Amino acid sequence: MPAPVDAGRLAQVTLRVGDQKGNSRSLLRSAGLDDFPYTVQWATFPSGPPLLEAVSADAIDLGGVGNTPPLFAAAAGAKIKIIATSKGNVASDALVVLPNSPLRGRDQLRGRKIAVAKGSSAHGQILLTLRAAGLTVDDVELVFLQPSDALGAFKQGSVDAWAIWDPYFSQIQLESGARVIADGQGTANGLSFQVAGTAALADAGRNTAIADYLVRLAKAQRFADGNREQRAQAWSADTGLPIEVTRRATGLGPDLPVPLDDAVIRSEQELADAFVAAKEIPRRFEFAGFVDTRFATQLTAV
Repeated sequence: MPAPVDAGRLAQVTLRVGDQKGNSRSLLRSAGLDDFPYTVQWATFPSGPPLLEAVSADAIDLGGVGNTPPLFAAAAGAKIKIIATSKGNVASDALVVLPNSPLRGRDQLRGRKIAVAKGSSAHGQILLTLRAAGLTVDDVELVFLQPSDALGAFKQGSVDAWAIWDPYFSQIQLESGARVIADGQGTANGLSFQVAGTAALADAGRNTAIADYLVRLAKAQRFADGNREQRAQAWSADTGLPIEVTRRATGLGPDLPVPLDDAVIRSEQELADAFVAAKEIPRRFEFAGFVDTRFATQLTAV
């Protein structure tokens, strides 16, 4: 691990951060923690898989994703390390249908079309939901769409169900009265991760900036938990989403930092193995080999 750089050198660093709709950037801004002692260059992605492709290619330095994108990236040999984790309310990891759908539960999914972003946390949730219903991915038709395309397909009835996360979950419930037929309770681990590129971690300046960034983000997550209206207002302002949507999403509870420990690694390994068993990932790998706990001490103090 490179030694930390001093304030003068840190001021010259540009940290390239990948974000998803209204996530880290909005969190930091609403908590007043975006006064970085280095330059932050933001890039927004529709979901976790393309974000991690950019991390592995050294197009960005780090970014936040759900519990499944790191598994697909690791299985492909991506140049990444999982460096921090948080846990959220799994009620918003949901499988939804239109109000007039005949589907009432996960046991009725056989033969149905389900929209989901490939390799996203929702992809993992679908796998676990099907398994809990005694089904496999071979019993349904997965239609791989990014959220913006899935939204249209869902509203038009081109798919029978949509596996999604917030803020899209709250948006589709408020806009279309979508019904939940399954969520992550009892199946999902609710984890999300900050993931950095190996090149960024090997660079002294960027490594120092990443350490500071992670501490700020953890503080911002805790701030959001205690100041939910402020968080909702910032989320709405940053994304253009109606305040009703962001209030609902915020009310379900923010992700909060948790230790990147053996329990987290075991839980992710179990999910990875489930993907291997379903032949969605071609071969088994050790999730622990993609974990780097160098920032654990700083984050424990938050």
